[in-house]
Amino acid sequence: MAKQRKAKRSVKPAPKGRRGIVRFLAAAVLCLLAAPLVLTLLYKVVPPVSTLMIYDRLTKGPIARQWVPFDDIGKALVASVVMSEDGRYCSHYGVDWHELDLVLGDLDDRPRGASTIAMQTVKNLFLWTSRSYVRKAIEIPLALYADAVLGKRRMMEIYLNIAEFGPGIFGAEAAAQHFFGRSAKGLSSAQSALLTATLPSPDTRDPANPDRSLRARARDIERQARIAGAYINCLYP
Repeated sequence: MAKQRKAKRSVKPAPKGRRGIVRFLAAAVLCLLAAPLVLTLLYKVVPPVSTLMIYDRLTKGPIARQWVPFDDIGKALVASVVMSEDGRYCSHYGVDWHELDLVLGDLDDRPRGASTIAMQTVKNLFLWTSRSYVRKAIEIPLALYADAVLGKRRMMEIYLNIAEFGPGIFGAEAAAQHFFGRSAKGLSSAQSALLTATLPSPDTRDPANPDRSLRARARDIERQARIAGAYINCLYP
């Protein structure tokens, strides 16, 4: 008994300073986890700004961006993006589990294969761009949540207004004006396909001066967009 009492007396509480640091770190982690959930609710009505926009503005200077409503974006561009980036956009709930199963074991070689528009949207809004299983694991629940909260039209509206189409050029309207001198609503089917073809690599592809491979990719996208009717019906009720 004496030994037990002695052992109990020898246990000292953690210093107040250390406990304060632990509490602060725990609160910071909780805030980081809660921020995307709260911001997604806010983004139902407020035009968002992506983490990449903020980073580019702070490190590279001014960016080009002009928010437009969904109805001011041409249907040809919407069809091109859906058919190129997420053909089952209207039939899943933010994550295409079938495609995800196919590429989870090969993430480095096929980084875009399983990325739905919802996943790309939450990545652009809240996460980082480098590829990793950690980022993909965070994207999945965020994409499911965002799809449920925002709905298909608002999700597409946000995506097309924050996607990077060229160095420092964010959103369909800024891209259409910069590359083709017209509005996003006035883009032709060929121009829409060219813009869409730049999305995987906006830093190295120029839709206004496409090389042979970019033209070929754009032609494929344009052909797919012509038969997009059933694939985009959730966006045009």
